[in-house]
Amino acid sequence: MADFLPISGQEMRARGWDQVDFVYVCGDAYVDHPSFGQAIITRMLEAHGFRIGILAQPDWKQEDAIREFGEPRLGFLVSAGNMDSMVNHYSVAKKHRNRDSYTPGGEMGKRPDRAVVVYGNWIRRVYPEIPIIIGGIEASLRRLAHYDYWADRLKKSILLDSQADILSYGMGERSILEIAEALDSGISVHDLTYIPGTVYRETRAENLGDAQLLPSYPEMEADPAKYAESFGIQYRNTDPFSGKKLAEAYGRHLFVVQNPPAMPLTEEEMDEIYALPYCRTYHPSYEAAGGVPAIQEVRFSLVSSRGCFGGCSFCALTFHQGRIVQTRSHESILEEAEKMTHEPDFKGYIHDVGGPTANFRHPSCDKQLKAGVCPGKQCLFPEPCRNLRVDHKDYLKLLRKLRAIPGVKKVFIRSGIRFDYVMADPSDTFLKELCQYHVSGQLKVAPEHVSDRVLSSMGKPPFRVYQNFADRYQKMNEKLGMKQYLVPYLISSHPASTLTDAVALAEMVRDMGYMPEQVQDFYPTPSTISTCMYYTGLDPRTMKKVYVEKNPHEKAMQRALIQYRNPELYDLVKEALLKAGREDLIGYDRHCLIPPRPYSGADSRSSDPKYSGGKSSGSRFSSAGSRSYGNRPVGSSESVSGKSTGSRQTASGKRNGTAGRDRKQKKTIRNIHKKKQGGKA
Repeated sequence: MADFLPISGQEMRARGWDQVDFVYVCGDAYVDHPSFGQAIITRMLEAHGFRIGILAQPDWKQEDAIREFGEPRLGFLVSAGNMDSMVNHYSVAKKHRNRDSYTPGGEMGKRPDRAVVVYGNWIRRVYPEIPIIIGGIEASLRRLAHYDYWADRLKKSILLDSQADILSYGMGERSILEIAEALDSGISVHDLTYIPGTVYRETRAENLGDAQLLPSYPEMEADPAKYAESFGIQYRNTDPFSGKKLAEAYGRHLFVVQNPPAMPLTEEEMDEIYALPYCRTYHPSYEAAGGVPAIQEVRFSLVSSRGCFGGCSFCALTFHQGRIVQTRSHESILEEAEKMTHEPDFKGYIHDVGGPTANFRHPSCDKQLKAGVCPGKQCLFPEPCRNLRVDHKDYLKLLRKLRAIPGVKKVFIRSGIRFDYVMADPSDTFLKELCQYHVSGQLKVAPEHVSDRVLSSMGKPPFRVYQNFADRYQKMNEKLGMKQYLVPYLISSHPASTLTDAVALAEMVRDMGYMPEQVQDFYPTPSTISTCMYYTGLDPRTMKKVYVEKNPHEKAMQRALIQYRNPELYDLVKEALLKAGREDLIGYDRHCLIPPRPYSGADSRSSDPKYSGGKSSGSRFSSAGSRSYGNRPVGSSESVSGKSTGSRQTASGKRNGTAGRDRKQKKTIRNIHKKKQGGKA
């Protein structure tokens, strides 16, 4: 097994080194696994002959801590870690989280807020002339002026606030290596203005060349519509083939310049990255604290791809990994899987095989590796492009090979499955093998909402596509004689979502008969279309107005509606229903969401998540019973969002029993699905 890279001056000297080429300062603990950006970048540089020291979660309050390795020969590399530090520290309600999965023992407080800015200024105070290169997700998504949700205002490029010399955006392998080799050859960091996938500062307008000028920072500060305009231009220039150089002015003599993105990695290059000599776990110095929790999610998982052409508005992948899917070869993935089987804690289960979207294993169309993606069009939204290459054959071959490895009992798929891509596949082979071999009782999918207007703002397909997928999934499980369930992820208070839309979503939850496992209140993280909508009230793709709910109480009502069975949320739910004019959903009838008075005594049983068909986490939605969406047959003319006027009927046509009879039978998952199948076992 390879040795960990040095994490202290003592370990550096033990290797016989008197100096490192780069010190990598990171907000995460040191985990030498290819699911962690710091591991990929440092191992890649090591493979090219550079000496690297890891300064993981240093005490930024102590000036001497940055001197642990002394002054590096070439510079400092700075990253906040695998997550934006503000997302890591705060919930969407801006409350402090109580656990950091990227820190030994899950302890909070080992990294600062806005870590890249803090680390950069800390280094600059101690080493005024040393090159500082920033990268990682936090720097990548804040590379130009951006809306900061936590400060609730527009912020400058992180390049300026951190006092760094150059920023590497995206996954960074190409740009970081090119920067390192240029510095090693004696080129000044201030002359590195030509490297794709980087952002630098410029003081002379005449040096901008053919760069497209974005609205200036003062203009965007004064008018949010200017920021929407700028973001739209940035979004259309995220492709390495067609993207232009962009320049953002901060006055007459200061510009932040973004070069076009780096080219995607070839399959051979991806294989080389994942074949580097990782230790595949956290540094042993963390053992006493209980290790680093984040490793548990990825230790026995396989990354098969990066990039995503799904184009969800709330996702930052377009800005970070890009829309062109890049993949590893079967041989590379199988080799990693075979190594896993020899690890002492491996129990025979591969937890995941995927990437941002598990069932994307190639570019969306044949032209992308020559001409790039279409700047103004999406591959799947609003409907699949006629040039879309829908083909699961390669992924299926890979999964079959993995299942055949000695010592492997089961291969799960827990990355996101794009159900609309599955629906575009005329063959049922992938769905059949997915259900038969790769689902652990429940399949998590992301319809996100029920309102087509809201879904359009999300860049997601109409709700009927999910309904049709649920029906197709159910039929396949019936055919296989399996009882497996769908678990839908939902988002509340996304831009365009009104209280009326939230009520419709609650009705969907009612008809599914379960408490959602995950409800994510929309979180405006940097550099997404949805965040731009949230800040500006405009869709940057069309510059049309979008309804945005920002009031915390109104947002709380939208979220409460989806979890209306929780007795603690009764007052919020009732207030929301009254405000939406949906008094018809308050009562004792089966279609009602809540009773007229707060839950107490016997009423509290009907509000108990266990009684109502699910828990607030870990619950299931069955599509393996009668072919229906909830209590409504697929294809029914009754709208999910339509007002209810009477009690619901089951798909078998039998009216549901009385409330008293309902209370006598415990509503377990099994009993709910019995009822959906007309009482049959």
